[in-house]
Amino acid sequence: MAKPRVRQVPVAMATKESTTGSWLRGIHFSGFSLLMMGLLILAVVILAPTLRVLIEQRQQITDLQAAVKAQTAQVAGLKADRARWNDPSYIRSQARDRLYYVMPGEVSYLVIDDRAPSAKAVDQTPVSTTIQVTHTDWLGSLFGSVMTAGLTQAPGK
Repeated sequence: MAKPRVRQVPVAMATKESTTGSWLRGIHFSGFSLLMMGLLILAVVILAPTLRVLIEQRQQITDLQAAVKAQTAQVAGLKADRARWNDPSYIRSQARDRLYYVMPGEVSYLVIDDRAPSAKAVDQTPVSTTIQVTHTDWLGSLFGSVMTAGLTQAPGK
């Protein structure tokens, strides 16, 4: 007669060693996994310096492109300046402004501001901060001034 099979279920006993060391015992290194980890480490060691060089070169390229754009803008500005200096009227105006040259027959007046620096600062303050409206009849005032000047008997100077 056949004996009834009794199923035995293993009962895990909770110990401190079984919880901490069980995952370490679960790792099995085969020759293939060791070979793949070695190749991965070798790839990182070989590729890391070349990637660093690649990133540095990309940064240099970006910096040089920015420098080329700046120099292109500078060249365009210099070409515009050269075109302006080829214009005789621009040369004439620069000679008048910078060197105080005048054309034959003209008279040049040079006004030098010889006031003290404290007096110059006073002139730069605003007259008023609010807008003021003057209620005068400017047309009547102008007409009166013209009539007074025209009807006077005083001799002209």
